[in-house]
Amino acid sequence: MKLKPVNVSTRAMSGAWRCRRTRWGLFKNPWHVLALSAPLLILVLAPLVALLLRGASPARILAAAGSSHIHQVVSFSLWTSGASLLVAILCGTPLAYVLARHEFRFKRVIEVLFDLPMVLPPAVAGLALLLAFGRQGILAPLLEPFQLRLAFSSAAVVIAQTFVSAPFYIRAARAGFESVNPRLEQVAATMGAAPFVIFTRITVPIAFPGLVAGAVMAWARALGEFGATLMFAGNFTGRQTMPLAIYGALESDLNVGTTLSLMLLAVSCAVTSSLSMARSNRFPAS
Repeated sequence: MKLKPVNVSTRAMSGAWRCRRTRWGLFKNPWHVLALSAPLLILVLAPLVALLLRGASPARILAAAGSSHIHQVVSFSLWTSGASLLVAILCGTPLAYVLARHEFRFKRVIEVLFDLPMVLPPAVAGLALLLAFGRQGILAPLLEPFQLRLAFSSAAVVIAQTFVSAPFYIRAARAGFESVNPRLEQVAATMGAAPFVIFTRITVPIAFPGLVAGAVMAWARALGEFGATLMFAGNFTGRQTMPLAIYGALESDLNVGTTLSLMLLAVSCAVTSSLSMARSNRFPAS
């Protein structure tokens, strides 16, 4: 007995099997599955709500925000995080491009090396920086002729922030460069364009969303750095970043700590929202 082929129209197939990415799943009701994640949701949401509801009153927050101490802490944090971001961009962009475009010996070692700061405990990072650049560090003999004292200085804050934040930029920038079609660069080269022109006119504009995303993540990470900065740069008046000032305010003035915490929370919300919008624009739902 011969089986007749079943002719299924494209419209029927699309109606039966086509499903949007936002609606597809193994379960018809996603809320039943999300209920299993309720403890994690409470764990994340409760501290944020507590910070908004149980913090200082709006009047005290406004009074603390107008103090000179808050202004000094915010300006110092913006200056150091901006400096660390500049170092990450200038030194990390060539590295990200090489990792994205070339295969060479010890490439995997370099990748692991620059990913380590993202998973390294902050206390370990601070101790490692102190043992390397401190007065008794392994690089002290090289710094001594120039009378450089990096540990417990403003430069130490920038170094610590760069150490922990640069890998975020490098990883995102590498992904941006990998999204560029190499044939576009090859065509431009065959037409006589110089490598620098190809890089600035073709490669960077196409990879620009990844570069911006990496810069935003690196800046936010540098702005919120605490552990490595505390151990390598100390917590001294006049050289306090916002996280260090929050730590010190727990024993002196909780209004200052609440104000700075709300500022960092606003920055975090803005960063995550912008990155989410960037991803949705880059990968729109079909």
